[in-house]
Amino acid sequence: MQPYQVASGQYPLFERAVDALIAGDAPTLQAMLREDPALIRARSTRSHHATLLHYVGTNGVEDERQRYPPNALEMLQLLLAAGADVDAEADMYGGGATTLGLVSTSIHPAKSGLMIPLLDTLLAAGAAIDHPGAGGNGQLAVVACLRNGRPEAAGYLTQRGAKLDLEGAAGVGRLDAVKSFFNEDGSLKDPGTKTQMEYGFAWACEFGHTAVVEYLLGRGMDPDKHMNGLTGLHWAILGGRPETIQLLIRRKMDLEKKNIYGGTALGAAFYAAIHSDPVYHWPAERADYVGIIRILLEAGARIEPGTLQWLEREPGLSVAMKSRIGEVLREFGAGS
Repeated sequence: MQPYQVASGQYPLFERAVDALIAGDAPTLQAMLREDPALIRARSTRSHHATLLHYVGTNGVEDERQRYPPNALEMLQLLLAAGADVDAEADMYGGGATTLGLVSTSIHPAKSGLMIPLLDTLLAAGAAIDHPGAGGNGQLAVVACLRNGRPEAAGYLTQRGAKLDLEGAAGVGRLDAVKSFFNEDGSLKDPGTKTQMEYGFAWACEFGHTAVVEYLLGRGMDPDKHMNGLTGLHWAILGGRPETIQLLIRRKMDLEKKNIYGGTALGAAFYAAIHSDPVYHWPAERADYVGIIRILLEAGARIEPGTLQWLEREPGLSVAMKSRIGEVLREFGAGS
């Protein structure tokens, strides 16, 4: 893939066009495209070799350009009307990434509330929903969405007919599809793989697909296996999924098993209470992490010495939240 270049080795007009795009300056961008129609096919000379259309994904490009204009949908429509290749590939995330894959895995469309209209527009323009590397790293878009914490995009693409492997089916909660990857004796059958099952289990835990979690446990899934450094219980805690947490506790998951960050189940709940955001981290209804802390303590989670002192010093929690968590911790013996 060769970037568009002029004799100097740089294409300054392309860089200015990108700036106009991310600023939402439609008149300027239109004027540039009239001045040089080849801009719509041009590529950045940077390592990602993105076209203008890829910048709508605001994903995998230079950090200072990962901003989203309020009229991002208008800018996308402008580029498509100018003849942008809707399935052009770029070289971020191992190569093969398309604009649909970049948009569906990006935080910026989710935070702006434009995720679904953008995907609708791309699909209406003929974007391949099952492009084999849409999400980069050779990933189908649905799987890439799940691995990047974008379940709403994964679910929407599924509704629009996206292909599901075992990981994708588990991550979007399609138990019927999950069952199709297993033989009657509970063994995996092609094209399902153990790795797909393990990742799918993690996302089913994170996004609260309890029936899928239970089914996979019945098919030999190790509940304490680390996936991306966390057990299924940790993923369910981060996702704020009390029903799934309670199922895993009933299945005797180890509450004290540590993740790669050194945190136990209770530590994961503290982390989630501090850092969770309904869009940025784990896009679900606002989770009740105090209630989850109670569930874990009722199940026998151990309170480490000094937890109350840590809680008092923690700057990421409001006074009211510190009070609520502290009350539950004292109820279960903290500080006594």
